[in-house]
Amino acid sequence: MSRTSFDALLAAGAHFGHLKRKWNPAMAPYIFMERNGIHIIDLNKTVAKVDQAAEALKQIAKSGKRILFVATKKQAKDIVAEKATSVNMPYVIERWPGGMLTNFPTIRKAVKKMANIDKLIADGTYDKLSKRENLQIRRKREKLEKNLGSIADLTRLPSALFVVDVLKENIAVREANRLGIPVFAIVDTNSDPDNIDFVIPANDDSTKAVEVILDACCSAIAEGIEERKAEKIDMDAAGEGEEEKEEKPARKRATRARAEKKEEAPAEEAPVAEEEAEPAEEEAPAEEA
Repeated sequence: MSRTSFDALLAAGAHFGHLKRKWNPAMAPYIFMERNGIHIIDLNKTVAKVDQAAEALKQIAKSGKRILFVATKKQAKDIVAEKATSVNMPYVIERWPGGMLTNFPTIRKAVKKMANIDKLIADGTYDKLSKRENLQIRRKREKLEKNLGSIADLTRLPSALFVVDVLKENIAVREANRLGIPVFAIVDTNSDPDNIDFVIPANDDSTKAVEVILDACCSAIAEGIEERKAEKIDMDAAGEGEEEKEEKPARKRATRARAEKKEEAPAEEAPVAEEEAEPAEEEAPAEEA
C-alpha cells in the first residue's frame, strides 16, 4: 500500500512545475506534459518515489541513526520544523552555516559555547557583569540559538539529509555529496536531480505539497523508531529467557552430582566389611590344629 496517493498530491498542487524556459533537462523523465508554458510533473512517479524514499528513511531510523532536515525557504520552514520535531530529528530552517558537515567539529564548538553560556546564566555568573556586557552575551546566545538551537543534540554527522528545494540548498547538498551522506530531496522541474540519491519530483513551492510528502516520510521514520524499540524489548526478554535456561541445567547438574555422591558412599564401605570378614575364616583352621 502506498504511503501517499495520487489524489492527495493532486489536491496539494504537487504537480505544478516551473515555467518551461526555466526547466532543467535532467528532470525530463519526471515531466508528464506542458500546459500554458508550465511543466506538469508526473504524479504517478512521485507516488512511487515517495514510497521508495520513505522505506529507506524507515530503515535509517530503525538502525538508530539521525536524519537532518534542511529547508530555509519561507514556504517550507515551519512545516519542516514541525514534522522534524515530531520524530525527534534535527533540522536547519534559518540559514545553512557553511561547512556545517565538512567542518562539523567547529559547529560543535559553537553549540558547546551556547551550552556554556546557559550554564553561566543559570549559576548567576553573568549577573556580576555590567548591564551592557550582559545584554551583549544574551544577544549572542539568541543568535546561536536561532542558527544552531535545532541541532544542539546532533553530536555526530547525520546519516542522511532531507532537503526541500535543492537549488536553494545547493551548499548543503554539495557538502553531503562530498562526505558520501545520502540525500533525500523534493526536486522541482528547475533543479538538477543528478546529485540526489532519492529524488521526489514535486512542487517545492507549495506548502501543502511539502506537508503531504513530509507526512508520508515522517510516519515511516516514526515506524522505524517504534520497530527499533520493539526489537530492543524483545532482545532484552530473550536475554533474560536464555539466562533462565542456562540456570536450569546448572541446577539439574548440581542435583545429579549430589545424588551420585550419596549412591557412591555405601559402595566404598562394602569392601572394608569383606576385608574384616576374611581373617576370621583363616583363624578357624589354626585352632583345630
